[in-house]
Order: sequence, then structure tokens, then C-alpha cells
Amino acid sequence: MNDTSLQWLSLDWFTPATLRAFTWQWPEFLYLIPAVVVLFIVRWLLRRRFNQKLPIATVKRDLRSSAANLLRLVPEILLMLVLALLLVALARPQRTNEMVEQWTEGIDIMLALDISQSMQIEDFTPNRLEAAKRVAREFIEGRSQDRIGIVVFSGDAFSLAPLTTDYDLLKQYLNEISYDMIESRGTAIGSALAVVTNRMRESTAASKVCILLSDGDSNAGNIDPLTAAELASAYGVRIYTIVVGKEGLVPMGKDFFGRPQMYPNTVDETTMRRIAEIGEGEFFRATNNQALKQVFDRIDQYEKAEIKETRYKETSDYYFIYLQWAIAGFLFWLLFKSTFITNILED
Repeated sequence: MNDTSLQWLSLDWFTPATLRAFTWQWPEFLYLIPAVVVLFIVRWLLRRRFNQKLPIATVKRDLRSSAANLLRLVPEILLMLVLALLLVALARPQRTNEMVEQWTEGIDIMLALDISQSMQIEDFTPNRLEAAKRVAREFIEGRSQDRIGIVVFSGDAFSLAPLTTDYDLLKQYLNEISYDMIESRGTAIGSALAVVTNRMRESTAASKVCILLSDGDSNAGNIDPLTAAELASAYGVRIYTIVVGKEGLVPMGKDFFGRPQMYPNTVDETTMRRIAEIGEGEFFRATNNQALKQVFDRIDQYEKAEIKETRYKETSDYYFIYLQWAIAGFLFWLLFKSTFITNILED
């Protein structure tokens, strides 16, 4: 405020840009300014019409108009401006700077993706694994400030990406996932949960989540899936399980004539349901691309970071600028009304 009080004589305070930048605490006073202008115009017209006039005889050629005659309007205009400036000051022009501090209670999320041979089955478009990669990529794009990691598994499991907020790197890893990343065949769900728990055990996040996606048959690894789920739950990891695929005959590959080859497929929902119960999460079943996307959308809604914010508002008043102009104008008006200057202007 100190610097502005020294600069109140600047005409910049009356530019449209400056006036538009203000917020007005009582803008109703601004609406009275046109009324003040109209009042002074009416007052001037009435005085012109009804003021006493002395008849004098003169030759027409001696009647000359002079710009000096307009000087007699100075006191009236000055008083009008003073009242207008008072109304601007009463409207209380202000500038507000608002600072918002936001922070989140972060969520750590591990995606455990099955890359076993059965994930090549084409009951999804183009197959189970590619459909899972696509929705996982969209899920990552929808997150903000959450750390996400990736575990892949078939007959064994390993951590493909540690917990990170580098979402571009995560999407690159997803693009590179293939069936031949792990040599041993099978589906080691217990091993995948053990790797997830190992990544999560030192996490200090407010919420720790594992999204386990598989076709459901755990037939490899040296750790029982339910035991691994109990271990994960002991470390505070919430587990969502997703079983993908249809039961019965499903297409995988094509024969010599280009026709889809059909193979029998079974799905073990029981283990995956039990894992979700132990992990205090939820079990989902997806039989097509749209259903899988809806599952990830629901999980995305369930696991939202709590955003907290603190707002700081600093308000500066500028009414004193226009009040100082009004006082200066009023002093000049008194000068005109109380000295011989007024008589000069009237004569």
C-alpha cells in the first residue's frame, strides 16, 4: 500500500484496464455516477434558463463568442468530478490475490498382469492380453499424482516397473509386454502377489492397492495364492481381482484354411473371489472388451486420492487513491468559489 499511496497522482488509476482489474465491494455506488452527471447537466440548463438577465443594447457585430466563456463551467465540472470520485471511493475498489495450496494423500497402485499363453485367447479383441494392456493404459492416463507399478507373471513373476509417477514410462513398459518375457509356462498367481507385497511393504502411502488381472487358473509357482493374499493384506494392500475370458470353446489362432481354432477353456473364479475377500477388495468378471473397461472405470472411481486444499486470500484496498483525488478536487473547487477567480469567471 505504501508504494501506491506515493503514486496516487498517476492518471493510470483512471484507465479502463485498471478499473476493470478491480473488484468492487459495494458496486451499487458506481450506478449513481451517471445520475450525478445528469443532475449537473439539468442544474446547468435550469440556471441558464432562469438566471437573471440584464437587457442591454448592442450592435450584433460586437457580439463575439470566446473560449474563455467556457471557464465559468470549471467549478461545476470540478464539483461533479469530486462527487463522482467520492462514489468510486465508496464502491471500495479492491484487488484480491488468492493462493491455493493443494496436496493429496497419495495412492500406491500395483498392476499385476497375467501374460501366460492362455492370455492369447481371442475372445477379446484382438486377444485377452492386448485388451488388458489397452484398459490398463487408459487407467494410468486417468490417474494423477498416484504412484503406479507393474508386475507381470506367467509360470513365474517379476516386477516390470517399480512404483513411479512417470506415466509415460509406464505406458512404454505396457507397450513392450509380450508372452515371451517369462520362459516358464503356467499361471503363478501366488508368486505375483508375493512380488506385489514385496514392492508395497515399505510404502508409506495412505492407500495401497493391487489390481490382479488373470484368466483365473493358478497352476504354477511355489506360493499358495491364498497365503500370498493374506500376506499382502497384512501389509495393508487392498486387492481387486479381475477374471477375464469366457468358459467353453474359445478361439485362439487360425487353422490352415484361415478359420479360427477353437479350444476348451475353464475359469477358476473361486480362488480369485477368495483373494479379493482376503484383500478386502472386490472381485470382477469381464467377458469382453467393454466389460473389462467398465471394471477398470469402477476401480478408478473407488480408489481416488483425497485432495486437500488451503486457500489464502489477500485483499488490498484502493479507495484511498480516489478519495485523495476527491479531496484535491474539492480544495480546488473551494479555491474557485472562495476567491476572486469565481468573480472573474462569472463576469
